[in-house]
Amino acid sequence: MKNVNIGIVGLGRLGRRHALNLLASVPGAVLVAAASPVAEERQWGSENLTGAAIYASLGELLKHDGLDAVWLVTPTSLHVEQIEESLLAGKHVFCEKPLSLTLAECDRVLALAEQRPDQMVMIGFTRRFDAAYMALKQRIDAGELGQVYRVHFESHDPIDPHGFFVKFAPTSGGLFLDCGIHDVDLARWLANGARAVRVSASGSNQQYPGLAECGDIDTGVGTIEFDNGLIATLFISRTSHRGYEATLWASGTEGGALAGKGIAAPAITVEQGNRVAQQGLPDFFARFSDAFLVEAKAFVDAIRQGAPSPLTLADAREATRIAIALREAYEGHCVIELG
Repeated sequence: MKNVNIGIVGLGRLGRRHALNLLASVPGAVLVAAASPVAEERQWGSENLTGAAIYASLGELLKHDGLDAVWLVTPTSLHVEQIEESLLAGKHVFCEKPLSLTLAECDRVLALAEQRPDQMVMIGFTRRFDAAYMALKQRIDAGELGQVYRVHFESHDPIDPHGFFVKFAPTSGGLFLDCGIHDVDLARWLANGARAVRVSASGSNQQYPGLAECGDIDTGVGTIEFDNGLIATLFISRTSHRGYEATLWASGTEGGALAGKGIAAPAITVEQGNRVAQQGLPDFFARFSDAFLVEAKAFVDAIRQGAPSPLTLADAREATRIAIALREAYEGHCVIELG
């Protein structure tokens, strides 16, 4: 199996992590190019991505000789256009979540991808590749918890004193689509083919008043009901005082399981002065750093083996459909029936 020559687009905070992984830690991957319209990001690439050609745009990168795949870590508003451009150039595509902010655009990408079955498109739902979540799913699939009737997700982002994300909120799709879509996808994954039939949601905005300008919130609660009786509940917040945390609790007729709780950095508990203390995780990458590597390896291995995408575009579309419905349920103060 030949190596996969990859070009990455976007060298911001997350893009740099992906780039360094692809550069040195993913067997079979060769990072041959990187692109960004931001001069500072291109400078970083020149200094840190040894052997990779640096470009200012996706269009330039797509002309790189011998390029097999494109890795997109760009704003959501650009995903559809850039996926289409990459597919039309004959490349495989990995793209960070979500696929799009609208179902119409999702369907556009699906239609184009169906015309190009030899090219793979994978959307980055990293949490499916987390060791704790995979172990929990294996227990569910093995029947160890009996009939699972409830899954509960919590995603806590640390308070950002600079409100860095607020300026991106107008184009993010809102809390449920930007952040909650990870847990929506996990709920579908654990539901094993059951269809979401109903959603409800509520939320508040106390920590970041600036979000009100685009109708977004900093804390949200959602419920997804599936046609097999499974109920998924989500708590998503950008207001954590204990650092980053992402957990999953599953309840079944024969038992329960909790994944992701109590992970600290460093993994030490200090007992002193009649107090017990842990240092919380600084961000999502600290929690899911291994999962990003497993995800990247799954993408590269699928290309090298000629295997299907580990995550289908249909999965990405359905997660988008449910997340949009959660946002609309919050905005309309109502329960939404999913067709």
